[in-house]
Amino acid sequence: MIEISHLRKSYPDVTPLEDVTATIHDGDIIAVIGPSGTGKSTLLRCINLLERPTSGSIRVDGEEILGAGYDVNRLRQKVGMVFQSFNLFGHLTAIENVMRPQMDILARSKQEAYDRGVELLKTVGLLNLALKYPDEMSGGQKQRIAIARALAMDPEVILFDEPTSALDPTMVAEVEAAIRNLAKAGRTMMIVTHEMRFARSISNRVFYMDQGGIYEDGPTSKVFDHPEKELTRRFMRQLKVLEITIDDLNYDFLGASGRIVEYCSKNQIPAKMATHIQLVFEELVNQILLPKLSETNLLFEVEYSEAEGTQVIVRYGGKPIDLEHTEDQMALAVLKGISSQMQHQTTDGQNSICIWL
Repeated sequence: MIEISHLRKSYPDVTPLEDVTATIHDGDIIAVIGPSGTGKSTLLRCINLLERPTSGSIRVDGEEILGAGYDVNRLRQKVGMVFQSFNLFGHLTAIENVMRPQMDILARSKQEAYDRGVELLKTVGLLNLALKYPDEMSGGQKQRIAIARALAMDPEVILFDEPTSALDPTMVAEVEAAIRNLAKAGRTMMIVTHEMRFARSISNRVFYMDQGGIYEDGPTSKVFDHPEKELTRRFMRQLKVLEITIDDLNYDFLGASGRIVEYCSKNQIPAKMATHIQLVFEELVNQILLPKLSETNLLFEVEYSEAEGTQVIVRYGGKPIDLEHTEDQMALAVLKGISSQMQHQTTDGQNSICIWL
């Protein structure tokens, strides 16, 4: 078991981990997912003490590994790591790469290390490459050798940092198959990956990382299909989101319109759809809502997904405005003409108008 409490890691110009608290149970297979730059790899490197956390606590089997005098080699025996860039020794053969850490850290004899290495090369299907050097192997083969090397330490936990990201797509399947075999054997694993299909199929638990920590933690099916939090939902649906806040009647209309154009261009939104988004902004926000609001407190939000289409959500405070009886019936007609559905809701004094384009 690994217990992480209020872990923080900061650098001079960035703090990838603000406050991380989690417990990794024996047998967990955790997919660590989220946008780039949210501290996923940093979390793994802190757990394995490749990075020294700025503050917080990490306990492995009840033992604080951040304490003074802690023997890092003991941790290396319990927690293995597989890197995206393989990190094999170029001057050693495959079998030697698997043997070396056993002799250096576990003090196994050369024969013991060799016998275990042969066994593990069979496990990853590469015994035939035992005497080959890394530069004679494909990327997928190198990564499988790296997995065998990690297993050679008989770790309780294996950390995978983007194990397929450096591979040609044709080689990804062989590495994923090797990791699946470890999962079937009941290994405790944490896997940082951008391969959502793989993450879903192999894990029993998901850490979605954002905003300096584990933003959402839950069973795989729940996080993928019914996420509780907004950023997780957007990520899972691969939504491209634009938010424009209007808190003054004299806001910069041209600047806001420019942001919509930039957003549509950046996300390659089809021209017709981009025009419809702009029309919702002009007709609903400027023609219908703003003239009627007693207080200017409005959020214009666009959610675009290539697979699922576009939804525009306008949120505002105060009394709800009845769109059907608006004085600007022409603006309403434009909205109805470009939308497939319009829905108005009021909850706890907050109004929202959802328009599906």
